[in-house]
Amino acid sequence: MSRSRPSARSAADQRLVDHVDRLGAEHPPISLDSVDFTVVDPVGFEARFGHVLDYMARVELEVDRNVLELMTMLPDPPEVDVHFYRDVWQPQEIQHGRILDELQVRLGRPPADADLDSIGTKLKVLGALGHASAFQDVSRMLYYLTGMATERSAVLAYNLLHDGVREMGEQAVAETIIAPIKRQEPGHFAFYQLSARGLWAELAPWQKWLVRHLRRLSFSPVGANDDEQLADFGDLMATLGIDDSSDFTAQIARVEMELLWARDKGLPVPAYVTAAFREARERSRARAEGVSSGTR
Repeated sequence: MSRSRPSARSAADQRLVDHVDRLGAEHPPISLDSVDFTVVDPVGFEARFGHVLDYMARVELEVDRNVLELMTMLPDPPEVDVHFYRDVWQPQEIQHGRILDELQVRLGRPPADADLDSIGTKLKVLGALGHASAFQDVSRMLYYLTGMATERSAVLAYNLLHDGVREMGEQAVAETIIAPIKRQEPGHFAFYQLSARGLWAELAPWQKWLVRHLRRLSFSPVGANDDEQLADFGDLMATLGIDDSSDFTAQIARVEMELLWARDKGLPVPAYVTAAFREARERSRARAEGVSSGTR
């Protein structure tokens, strides 16, 4: 049976709307005029961080596809969700991707190979089922959980990248590219967190069970949509000093653990999160060993 949506805006809904409005007003897309692409040591910088820039640029640019995915899996989303991803999130993230991609191209790398329009069969199935509002709420919850993990990963990764770029003495890149980008990510995380907490409290027991089951099956690190990209993410982890058992994974999954798995005591991180990050590092190492031995 479909759950009817209240016509009056609740205090929680208004808080979300205000948050999104504030993000749009206080954090417009980064202007290219504010960016300094000066790199002191292009060869050394590309060797150390080139593949990280490529991965991050691709993920940021693929928000166009992400919006298509959202429109497919959520046929009747709340107005505030549409306001967030259409008016705030997409314009900000696209600009992040363009800037990072321009930087790597100036370093002599090819532009990011972003997938901007493919939509998987699983999402189309979720969209078909989503015409029943009770099931769409399950899809919405999965969207919020993915958004939280994605944005928290971005915050932590950009912080590590900023530190590494500054250590190399590349102040222009650190302060006019990485720092402005990382300042915009926490607001996105806050939107997903507020949305997830509000929706989780409204879900029926069967919906919560289904969310837990589907989340366990579908979790993957941000931007890792196939084995090759999973290995790419493992390379990024190695460069930024991220270990699969580190505090990084605990921070990514903190709210998810609290909401979905509070009944499971003594487990700081859901097992599927740790497993996904471990697999990324293993695939990265295996690929490197294959390359060094001449067997791809």
